[in-house]
Amino acid sequence: MKILVCDPVSPKGIALLQQRPEFQVVVLPKRLSEAELLPIVTDVVAMVVRSETKVTRKVIEAAPKLRVVGRAGVGVDNVDVEAATQRGVVVMNTPGGNTISTAELSFAMILGLARKVPQAAASMGAGKWDRKQFQGAELADKTLGVLGMGRIGSEVAKRALAFGMKVIGYDPFLTEARAQALGVELAADLDSLYRDADFITVHMPVTELTRGMLNTAAFSKMKPGVRIVNCARGEIIVESDLIAALDSGKVAAAALDVFATEPLPADHPFRKHPGITLTPHLGASTAEAQEKCGIEVAEVITAYLLTGEVRNAVNLPYLDAQTYEQIKPYITLGEKLGKLLAQLAPPQVDRLHITYGGKAQDLPNIDPVTRAIVLGFLSRAAVKDLNNINVRSIASTLGLTVEEKRSNEPVTFNEWLHVQVFNGAKKVISAGGTFFGSPNNPRIVRLYSTPVEIPISGTLLLLTNKDRPGIVGYLGTLLSKHHVNIANMSLHRDMAGGHALTVLCLDSEPPAPVLAELERDPDIRNVKVVTL
Repeated sequence: MKILVCDPVSPKGIALLQQRPEFQVVVLPKRLSEAELLPIVTDVVAMVVRSETKVTRKVIEAAPKLRVVGRAGVGVDNVDVEAATQRGVVVMNTPGGNTISTAELSFAMILGLARKVPQAAASMGAGKWDRKQFQGAELADKTLGVLGMGRIGSEVAKRALAFGMKVIGYDPFLTEARAQALGVELAADLDSLYRDADFITVHMPVTELTRGMLNTAAFSKMKPGVRIVNCARGEIIVESDLIAALDSGKVAAAALDVFATEPLPADHPFRKHPGITLTPHLGASTAEAQEKCGIEVAEVITAYLLTGEVRNAVNLPYLDAQTYEQIKPYITLGEKLGKLLAQLAPPQVDRLHITYGGKAQDLPNIDPVTRAIVLGFLSRAAVKDLNNINVRSIASTLGLTVEEKRSNEPVTFNEWLHVQVFNGAKKVISAGGTFFGSPNNPRIVRLYSTPVEIPISGTLLLLTNKDRPGIVGYLGTLLSKHHVNIANMSLHRDMAGGHALTVLCLDSEPPAPVLAELERDPDIRNVKVVTL
C-alpha cells in the first residue's frame, strides 16, 4: 500500500510507517500544487499532510485507491472533507498532538498583551528605555472569556485559573457538569461573555456560525479596553472590524497567530498597527508538538489500514479495536439483513427503521452496524464507490431516511437486530436477526413478520405456498431433477391448510425452468431468489 507524505512531518512518524512491510512510503521533497499532485496520486492509498498541501476534490477524484487522508494537526481546512466522504475516504486529524503547544502560545499571548512584552522588547531593541509607556495590567482577578471549550480552550482555562483569573467559557456543547469540573463559569450566551470579559481568547473551528463572529456588532458589546487573542482560525475575526475597534479604543490590544489569508500579505494593515501582536501561525510549532503529531498521524493511519480501527476521524465516528471486535458480528449480520431486504423490497422505499434490542441495545457504538445495514441495502443500487464511509451521505442523496432506535422492550432472543422498510407511512417489509449460541452463528429469524431460520450466506429460494400435503416433497423432487441441492430449509405456516412461508437455502442458483414451473403452480406465489 502506497502512502504519500506530502508535507514535512516528524521523522519518527515517517519511520513508524516505513517499518511496516505492508507500506510503501513516498516522501515528497517539497509541497506540490494541485496540478502537480494529480498524476502521482493514482495509486496512493493514504496521504499525510499538514496545512500546506491542499487535498482538493480533483486530487481525491484522481486517486481511486485512496482510503485515508491523515492531517498532522487539528484543522482540516485544506482537505475537501465533503468530497472525501462522498468517495468513501476517511479524513483523520491529530487533535491531541498540538493541544499543549497551542494552549501555551495562547496564554503567552495573554501575558504579552497584559504586560506589553512585544512592544517593550521592540523599544529596547531600538535603544530606548521608556518604562512609563509600557505600564501593563495584572491577570489576577481579571476575567478571561474562552470561546470554545474543547481540548485547547480547556487547557488555556486551566492556566488562567492558576494565575488567579476568573474564567467564563462559551461552547454550545459544554455541559454545566463539565464546566464545574473545569472550574469555569458557563456563559449563558455570547453577549454575557462579551459584557464581562477583560480578555477573550478564541478556540473554535470555522463554521457557518463562527465565520466572522467577532465583528463590529460583537465588539460593540464588549467591555471597553478588552484584549483579544486568536490562535484558532483567522476567518473567525472580521479583520477590518478589528482594526476599527482598535482605532476607537474599544479593543485595547490584540494578539493574532492566524489570519484569513496566509501567509499574511506584506502590505496587510495588521503589520503596521501598534496595537496588534503578530506571529506566523506558530500554534503547533514546537518540537514536541511536531513529534507528537507526526507519531500520532502515523499510528492512526496504520491502525485504520491494517485493522480497521478508526480514531480521530472527522467524517466517521471513533471506533477502537476492542469495540470493533465486539460489534463485528453485528456488522456482518446487519449487512446481510440489508442485502436480503434490498432484494425483496419494492423499488420505491424512502425509510429504514432499525431497532437494536436485547443485548444489542447495549452496544457501545451502533453507527457502524447501521452503516453496514444501509450498505447492504444499497448494494444493489449500482452506486459507484459505495462504502461504509459515504453510505449515509449517499442514502441521504437518494432520499432514503435512516432511523435508529435502542429498545428495552422484551424480545424473544438475547440479541435482536430488526430492520423495517417503509414507503411513506406504510411498512412494506421487515427482517430480524440474532445469534444462535455464539456471535459466530448469526441467523435471520424473522421475515415478513413470520418466524424463519435462515443462515446468512448462499442462495435462498423464497416462496409463499398453500399448506398442502406433499409440498416439501414436490420442491425437493423438482430441485433434484435440475441438480440443485438443498442445504437448509425453513417453513412456517399460519394455520393448518392455510399458507406458509418457505425458505430453501441452496448450494447453487435454481435454473430458469425451476422458477417457471413454480410460477405455474396455482398454490405457489411470490417466488424470489436471493443471493447473500
